[in-house]
Parts: sequence; structure tokens; C-alpha cells
Amino acid sequence: MRVLLIGANGYIGRFVADRLLADPAVQLTALGRGDDADVRFDLATGSPGALTRFLDAVHPGVVVNCAGTTRGGARDLTRHNTVAVATVCEALRRSGCGARLVQIGCSAEYGPSQPNSSTAEDAVPRPGGPYGVSKLAATELVLGSGLDAVVLRVFSPAGPGTPAGSPLGRLAEAMRRAMQSGDGELKLGGLGVQRDFVDVRDVARAVHAASLSAAQGVINIGSGRAVRLRDAAAVLARVAGYGGALQELDGLPGAHASHGGHGGHGGHIAHTPHLRPAIGHPRGESDPHAASVAFPYPDGCGSWQQADVRTARDRLGWRPRINLEESLADIWMEAACRI
Repeated sequence: MRVLLIGANGYIGRFVADRLLADPAVQLTALGRGDDADVRFDLATGSPGALTRFLDAVHPGVVVNCAGTTRGGARDLTRHNTVAVATVCEALRRSGCGARLVQIGCSAEYGPSQPNSSTAEDAVPRPGGPYGVSKLAATELVLGSGLDAVVLRVFSPAGPGTPAGSPLGRLAEAMRRAMQSGDGELKLGGLGVQRDFVDVRDVARAVHAASLSAAQGVINIGSGRAVRLRDAAAVLARVAGYGGALQELDGLPGAHASHGGHGGHGGHIAHTPHLRPAIGHPRGESDPHAASVAFPYPDGCGSWQQADVRTARDRLGWRPRINLEESLADIWMEAACRI
């Protein structure tokens, strides 16, 4: 099976490439903007005609699109997340290769969810920000293209390679700095948010399964379980061996919960019943001896997201295998190696 992978150098794309290369039945070609791509092509600026000619020459059976961006203004997000997908769809329509398209979507397309609910694929998408809008537009282009296509709506990926700017990446880096400088407490903001974390290697397995399947439409890829960031922080402290106190900030600048005690496996997260999430809380400068970090979650998804993953089980034969503790241990391993 010839597979054309777009975005092989990205966070998810790297693991998808590894997974596909491990399948002896797959002949993989990587297309991207980087020098190490097999073929250099910028989807945001390249023409559908040029991509069509390449597709006709390579004749892939599957095209996997992991390309896109999570950062930038509305213009950049639209160009890289929406226009790029329009180019892929149009090139595939023009090409005689008849390739199946596996598009990587995102849970930000759904927007905020009701607490304690699981979001299924038939939920009405209401993205709460430009990133989710740009990804939803891409999904609609794929679904309306008439192609043999599936969109994997990935929830919150975690594990090795997690971007340093993501909430879990920032948490690990803050903990590393606190341990390096001997800080006895770590001030954390925005930990009330709950997200459905899924290991990036499990995401790669889902992409592989989708490439081999006949499933079409939208399929959620997540763990099926929402986890508070404060609980993830406690697990990360345990795996890191951080013995200090995790002090949770509330929503008011400079205010915080009562001092947390030392736990046997990495400290206690202090919080009070009135505590509100400090999404995007500014760095606290009141105590120069205490590390402080905030975890803005600009995905427009509010305080809660949890995937209904039954469709992935039924149509792809896929279930997540890697638990969050293992994902966090790998995130910590990479953070601890940075000097």
C-alpha cells in the first residue's frame, strides 16, 4: 500500500510516520515544507494542479494529512488549516489515483461541552475560537468533497514530543525549573480545566487503522475520560519525584489558595471550594522564591471535554492502550533532559 503522508515532521505526524514505517506492507512517501521531506510542497501556497501532477505520478492508495498549525492569527490558521485542506481535496478530486483521505481533525471543532457529558460525533460543532473554526471548516471541506475520506477528531494528545508551549509541556517545564532551583513550592493556575488526554502513539495507531479501513465520516479519537489538569499535575509531580507543594492559584491576580502541605509522592495540591480556574493567569511576582506558572487553554473548549469513543471501537477496532501516567512519564523524561 502506497501512503502519502503530509506533515510528517509535526507532533502527530512524526508518530504516524513511525507507525506506518513499521508496517512492511506500507510504502511511505512524506510530503512537507521541510528539507527532510521526500517531496517539498507547501499546501498553503501550492496549487491544486501541482499537487495533482504529483499524485498522478506517485499514485498513492491513501493520503494522510497531519499538516496544520495551532498558533497564529485567524489568517494564518485559515491558510494552514483550511486552505491547505481545500488544496488536498481539490487535487484528489482531479487526480486519477483514487486515494483514500485520512484527515486529522481536532476536538476544538466541538467547542465547549456540558460538564460530565461525553461528546459523540453527531454533536453540533460550536467552536469557541479561530483555531476550532479553521479546523471545522477543513472537516466540512473533506466531508463535502465526495472523496473516500475519514476525519479523525483527535482530543488532547499527550506523550513524548508534547510541545513545550502546551499546558502539559508548560507544567513539566515549570516543575523542572522548580526542582533545578530547589523551590519548595510551585504556583499553578488554571488547573480546574478538564480534558480528554490521549497518547500520541495511540493516535498514530488510530491513523494506521483508519488507513486500512473503509470507515467514512467523523470518528473521535480520545481516551473517553476527562482528567483535571490539577490531577495531571499531581501525577506528574509523583513521576518526577517533586517533593514540594503544588499551590493552586485562583482567578484573581496575586491571589492563591492556602499553602499546600508536602505529600509523600510529590506534594498536595491546595485548593478551596470557591477556587476558580485561572486560565491565562499572569505570572505572580509577589514571592520571588516561588516558581509560578499559568496554563492558558486557548482552544475555546471551556472547562470540560470528554470523548465518546465508541465509534472508533466499532468501526476501526481501536482502543487507547497507553494510560496518562505513562504519557506524563514520557513528557517528564524529555523535560528533565533539557538543560
